[in-house]
Amino acid sequence: MSDRGYDMEVHRSRGTLPLAVACVLGGVTVLALAGEGSVLRVLAALGAVVLGGVVLVGAVRPFRFLIGPAGIEVRRPGLRGTYRWEQFEALALDDAGRLVAVPAAGLGLRTTARHPRDGRAAVELLDLRQIRESPDDVAAALSRYSGGRFTDARTPVAARLAGAEIDFTVALRGYFTAQVDQLVHRAQDALAQGGPAERRAARAEIEQARAAGIPVGLRGYDVGQVDAALDALCAALTAEPTTDRETTT
Repeated sequence: MSDRGYDMEVHRSRGTLPLAVACVLGGVTVLALAGEGSVLRVLAALGAVVLGGVVLVGAVRPFRFLIGPAGIEVRRPGLRGTYRWEQFEALALDDAGRLVAVPAAGLGLRTTARHPRDGRAAVELLDLRQIRESPDDVAAALSRYSGGRFTDARTPVAARLAGAEIDFTVALRGYFTAQVDQLVHRAQDALAQGGPAERRAARAEIEQARAAGIPVGLRGYDVGQVDAALDALCAALTAEPTTDRETTT
């Protein structure tokens, strides 16, 4: 299959590269300047060089993942090939961000994972935590082309937020903890047990509090963490409740 036969190309994330380069350069610098007797410093520098080197090696290894009407093309460490959709009995995306596939009989792929719904032996095709594209975009492409073989087995966002322990770092200056706790708890209650009216009310309460300005003082919750959590809660409160995310043909 040619590149023109594919609709979506997935790209590997490069977010860890600057840190890896810094680790290697910093470690080499320390090793060059370390004098005799600085055993701990030398060991720490060696550890930084090794860690950064491992990340750099992984970043330059071949990677390619394409999704299209005829199938997928995979080129990553441990797996390489072009596969038609009919060569897989099922594909699924789990909560850990792994895309797994149950191979058809005779395909010959080594199975190292399990289908998250029925436990069938599967091969891991892609770790979505290591790519730039969003899991939702990848799931949409798989749903569009896989002929009903794909299942989005992730727990819905609303369910994850409803039962999650949302912890915030206490910063020198941050949002007042009492008001944030109240907003978060009411939103989680609405997600877990409330109907459309309760969800709208909880979302409106968050929006009103943010419009008025959540008070900031000494020893409060980290502002960035709280803003991100409230954004996620508002999005979950807006979404229509769903109990079945499995695609159909």
